[in-house]
Amino acid sequence: MRLIIARCQVDYTGRLTAHLPLAPRLIMVKADGSISVHADDGAYKPLNWMTAPCTTVVEPLTEQSPRVGLLPEGVTEVWRVTNRSGDALEIAIAEILDDVTEDLGRDPGLRKDGVEKHLQALLAENPTAIRGDLSVVQREYPTPIGPVDLLCRTREGAYVAVEVKRRGEIDGVEQLTRYVDLLRRDPLLGEVTGILAAQQIKRQARVLAQDRGFGCVVVDYDELRGIDHSEERLF
Repeated sequence: MRLIIARCQVDYTGRLTAHLPLAPRLIMVKADGSISVHADDGAYKPLNWMTAPCTTVVEPLTEQSPRVGLLPEGVTEVWRVTNRSGDALEIAIAEILDDVTEDLGRDPGLRKDGVEKHLQALLAENPTAIRGDLSVVQREYPTPIGPVDLLCRTREGAYVAVEVKRRGEIDGVEQLTRYVDLLRRDPLLGEVTGILAAQQIKRQARVLAQDRGFGCVVVDYDELRGIDHSEERLF
C-alpha cells in the first residue's frame, strides 16, 4: 500500500462529475490498483475513489504541456485513473508532503460473527431462500481480496456470488462489485453475477445494486431458523 499526503486537485467524470479544488489530502493506492482520496475529516469515507480493476497513467507536467495554464499553479504531474466503464479520476499534484509505501502482505479476510455469521451459515444450508434455482458451490470462496460469502450456481450452470449482510448498504454493494470483478477474470467461472442478501436493504444500496446489474434479496433470519411468529401476531 502507498500512502501519499499531497496538495492536489481532483476531478471525476463518469455517471456524474465532481471537483475537489487544490488542498492537502491523503491519497491511498492499494496493491490491487484501486485509489481513494481522503480529507482529514468526514470519518472513514473517501472524498473520491476508483475501485479495481483500473489503470493509472502518470503524466509529468512540463512547460511545453498544452495543459499549462489550465491547471492550478505549481502542478507538477497529473494522474489519470480509468476503469473499464470509461469513468476517469484525474489527480493533479502540486506538492507531495509525504510518501510512504508498505507491503501489508495477504490479508486473511474478514472474520464474521454474531447474526451475520449465522445468517451466512443458514443461507448456505438453504440457498433457495435467496433464489429458487440456486445451489451452493462453496462457502467463503477465496479471492485475492478476501472470501466471497457464498459462491452459488444456477440450474443452467451460471455462477452467482452472494454477499451476506445484516443490513445492506452501499458499502456492501461496493464489496460485492470487487468480488464479482475478480471472479469474472477466472475463465472457468465465466460471466459471474451478484446478489446482495440481507435482513434489510437501504434504498440507496438497491439503486446502486441495480445499476451494477446485481440482485437484492431480503431474508428473514427467524424464518430461516424455523421460528414461527404467526401465533404471536394474533394477540
